[in-house]
Amino acid sequence: QVQLQQSGPGLVKPSQTLSLTCTVSGDSIMTSARHAWSWIRQPPGKGVEWMGVIHYDGDTYYNPSLKSRTSISRDTSKNQISLQLTSLTPEDTAVYYCARVGDSGLYDYWGQGTQVTVSS
Repeated sequence: QVQLQQSGPGLVKPSQTLSLTCTVSGDSIMTSARHAWSWIRQPPGKGVEWMGVIHYDGDTYYNPSLKSRTSISRDTSKNQISLQLTSLTPEDTAVYYCARVGDSGLYDYWGQGTQVTVSS
């Protein structure tokens, strides 16, 4: 059974950097070329926004609208994926999710979501 467990703060101040971690169990983040690991967010009252992805070999791809502020990395020793989002504004308030891209190319496993509020 694949599980994704997210951790990170729920409240951050404007201009600060958000750091979230997604710990994966039941799958390896670095051995399956068929799987990839994404960060996705949903602001209140808005649609889902794809932020970026990291592949099994460490290659990363980002949403062009967020690329300058987003970094996705991994810790293979801990089987973790991490997200950093810099220069936060209240518009970054959202529920943030990590998710696995499965064999079908669709998201098949999700983290529990982290409500992040950017406020002073």
